Amino acid sequence: MNKQPHICVDNSQVSNKVIVCGEPDRVNRIASLLDQTELIAENREYRLINGHYKGQKLTICSTGIGAPSMIIALEELRSCGAKYIIRVGSAGALQPNIALGDLILVEAAVRSEGGSRAYIESGFPAVSDLDLLMSLRKNLDNNGHRFHSGIIRSNDSFYTDEENDLCKYWSQKGVLGADMETSALLTVGRIRGLKVASLLNNVVLYQQDVKEGINEYVDSNESMMKGEISAFKAALNTLCEQA
Repeated sequence: MNKQPHICVDNSQVSNKVIVCGEPDRVNRIASLLDQTELIAENREYRLINGHYKGQKLTICSTGIGAPSMIIALEELRSCGAKYIIRVGSAGALQPNIALGDLILVEAAVRSEGGSRAYIESGFPAVSDLDLLMSLRKNLDNNGHRFHSGIIRSNDSFYTDEENDLCKYWSQKGVLGADMETSALLTVGRIRGLKVASLLNNVVLYQQDVKEGINEYVDSNESMMKGEISAFKAALNTLCEQA
């Protein structure tokens, strides 16, 4: 029962079913839907809360921003017994028909981040687990929230000089949105034998200024908050359906 160096928990504390998210405060918002919640650790960008949903124990863990911190969380959660990990995060749209608060169910991700390439060459695909993907789709259909299903792109910065050109390029290829963590989760999770998936809430319109969009999210835009809650519930129900 060795305590992990970054997430600061051991294998007696973590469920085999985990939701990860970037923002530590989002852990609290997810936990508000659970019963019998308990803060089990908080260190750096990592906040972990346990709770029960439909009678099942689940762990919620924040990962901070970007692929490296996501991978650290994934590796240490795996060492503690995690088997199913769903990312419930945010994204910026790369298609004009994706509104604020729409959800993106990730089938696969373009690996434009560097963290997963430390493990394996970029030709290895970043693909969601099919069982989790189908369960998430069913739960999204049931709750009636608008969502899009397809490919996203994960990258390492919002602020490169070529960002507008990159967004235009990937938009023309049909990529739905962009984040910074999903492809690392899907790639390293697959390599490590985990069942992994990602469901993203759109917080920036296509061709909208990133800072403007994120500020709207921080100001609790109603449609984005509804999208976030719908994503939480779909992920929680999906995890509870896994054997």
